Amino acid sequence: MKIYTKLGDGGETTLASGHKVSKADDRVTLYGMVDELNSLLGFGLSQLPEDLATVKVYVEEIQSLLFELGSELAGHLHPGKQATESILESSDLTKMEKQIDQLSSELPELKNFILPGGHPSAGIFHLARTQCRNLERSIVHFKNSGGGINSLTIPFVNRLSDYLFTVSRYTNAKLGISEPIWKSRTKS
Repeated sequence: MKIYTKLGDGGETTLASGHKVSKADDRVTLYGMVDELNSLLGFGLSQLPEDLATVKVYVEEIQSLLFELGSELAGHLHPGKQATESILESSDLTKMEKQIDQLSSELPELKNFILPGGHPSAGIFHLARTQCRNLERSIVHFKNSGGGINSLTIPFVNRLSDYLFTVSRYTNAKLGISEPIWKSRTKS
């Protein structure tokens, strides 16, 4: 099977639903942003030390969910689901919140704003967090413009950015790297 089909050479693509749309269509942008986020997570994992295996296992689980979310945003109906139903479930949010709480319980209290940085994987997870926020804003814009978005999509993406912030902090803490603290020019 060839990797190129030449079908998109005219600037159009076919959604999973079968509808042909411009590659500039909002849905194409959304699932492209999910793909970018997923790629950043993979990059972060490639830099993550092996002694943080529990983080790796859960981030890989998130990657699988993101792949399915991207497919859903492209118009794919998941087996056994109605058009209004998502592959995401409320238990996914609950599990992510538990992961955030577990990692946070092992971190010092946050008393200052921190800057992205520290270990390379922590920096990459911060970058993924910012991509996640971009995705969230784009999903909200799409929904506000009349696009169909499942009710769990926005909370999942919102919580994911919180998780990625926590993973960045956790990575630095477990590796003994101090978090870069933001120092305001206007405060002494």
